[in-house]
Amino acid sequence: MIEEDERHHPIRDSQQDAVAARQLPDTPQTRAPAYRLAFTDDDFMLREELRPVRLQLELLKPQMIMDARGIRSTIVLFGGARIPAPEHRDSARTPELAELSRYYDEARKFARLMTERSLESYGAEDVICTGGGPGVMEAGNLGAHEAGGISIGLSIVLPHEQAPNEYVTPDLCFNFHYFAIRKMHFLMRAKAVTIFPGGFGTLDEMFEALTLIQTGRMRRVPFILFGTEFWHKIINWDALAEAGTISRDDLGLISFVETAEEAVAIIDNWPVPCA
Repeated sequence: MIEEDERHHPIRDSQQDAVAARQLPDTPQTRAPAYRLAFTDDDFMLREELRPVRLQLELLKPQMIMDARGIRSTIVLFGGARIPAPEHRDSARTPELAELSRYYDEARKFARLMTERSLESYGAEDVICTGGGPGVMEAGNLGAHEAGGISIGLSIVLPHEQAPNEYVTPDLCFNFHYFAIRKMHFLMRAKAVTIFPGGFGTLDEMFEALTLIQTGRMRRVPFILFGTEFWHKIINWDALAEAGTISRDDLGLISFVETAEEAVAIIDNWPVPCA
């Protein structure tokens, strides 16, 4: 009896040939790098000339896995890796970080509330998506885990490499080399973007997403910053408008909140009525 795959794919597939190639006799010819199948040859795949292929692969792999899981929309959660859980605030590097630990709890609560809704669609809508690391990211994945749902972690290889936090759903835990492709996956399915206090990485992600919305390259979604005092202290938003480098209307793209419940209310009342 012909197997289903053989009826539809009569030519041997790449996996079969990769297995067969590993079983060839050991000779000078088969040991030579030139003889390796191109797609199993790490030295070849990592050449500078293959960068376009690697970019495509890094875009495709998470896309195909999330498509297979039926994930249609995400709730993106950006925030600082250094913000401790409240029970660890005494070990924070600065008094300010210790104070910001309250946003760990708000991120955890917000993720739990959104994941409870996500479960109504069997994990297809409103899936929490974080950077997969510690701090606020861990809080987001933890909240989703406590609700009994799934969550996504988009990690990236760094010199001070850390394992993903333990609450990311294992088969939705991705690792990236290219920051640009990682950013695309953050926003491709985003139904809302939430930003918690953070450092350079958080600021980078925030302004990238905000610029895409401002310029019409991304549809407008709820763009919610937790921590009004923090954000107004580090960025003089009004000065940007007064200088004319942004329009006054651009400030309306951003909402400031303190609690998870406030953020959920903004998402519930979206889209914003026209003035």
